[in-house]
Amino acid sequence: MSDTTIDFYWRPGCPFCMNLESKLKKLNLPLNKKNIWESKADAATVRSIADGNETVPTLVIGKAKMVNPSPNEVLQALQNQAPELIPDGVDVPENGAFAKKLNKWLGG
Repeated sequence: MSDTTIDFYWRPGCPFCMNLESKLKKLNLPLNKKNIWESKADAATVRSIADGNETVPTLVIGKAKMVNPSPNEVLQALQNQAPELIPDGVDVPENGAFAKKLNKWLGG
């Protein structure tokens, strides 16, 4: 078991955050949600990753830092940083080759 988490930086009312969160929850991925409007430290973390902006969703998985990633990018980061967090039965896409199957799973 790893100490690595999926830190999911978001803010209320963000449609991009809600969309990504919904898709990641369908894949049963454990999210450590951090509201940047409730924590100055979390907002500062996002600014350090997003070129001084508070662009969300921003995710941190181990050493991987992503601004507004796709579900595929999240799975690829998990494969590299914390493969034990990938639920059984979820295949990791390789450079978009898995996008159609993943989109089908996510209802897209």
